[in-house]
Amino acid sequence: MAERFERMLAEHQAFIEQQHMYFVGTAAPDGYVNVSPKGRDTLRVLNENQVAWLNLTGSGNETAAHLLEANRMTVMFCSFDRQPLILRLYGKARCIQATDPDWYEWLAQFGNPAGARQVFVLDIALVQTSCGFAVPFYTFDGERDTLDKWAMKKGEDGIREYWQVKNTRSLDDKETGVPTI
Repeated sequence: MAERFERMLAEHQAFIEQQHMYFVGTAAPDGYVNVSPKGRDTLRVLNENQVAWLNLTGSGNETAAHLLEANRMTVMFCSFDRQPLILRLYGKARCIQATDPDWYEWLAQFGNPAGARQVFVLDIALVQTSCGFAVPFYTFDGERDTLDKWAMKKGEDGIREYWQVKNTRSLDDKETGVPTI
């Protein structure tokens, strides 16, 4: 049932482009393992062995903290409404922050949405598919606009202040690398 690939095939890329949600998993050498759901138009397939995804401001920042200690990342997609399929991308990732010289180049690929916090680039070492036979059916009803409204109300300075309160330390009290004001 499960199959392994050294790179994404065209059908893998097509499957990814059809998904409205994906999950990102990371872990530092010690502490909590983090799995975060992601949505909206925040993932780009760059080539057969690389994807980038935009991290929007949230209440935590575990992924950034984990990558400072261990750059392992898994991105998982699963079909909720079509032929059952789970697709995982395993590899090494890096974080691009607003203070990095190429930030605006990366951000431009996502249209510069309010609340953009980081771009993560995953170099894929392994692609795995599995059946997904036990994944239930769900219907996509639409995107939430809650984060957009919140970020627009806060403004750029308010978001940066929020980062200082909520995003500089992980659940394990690890540094996240969020730029200070």
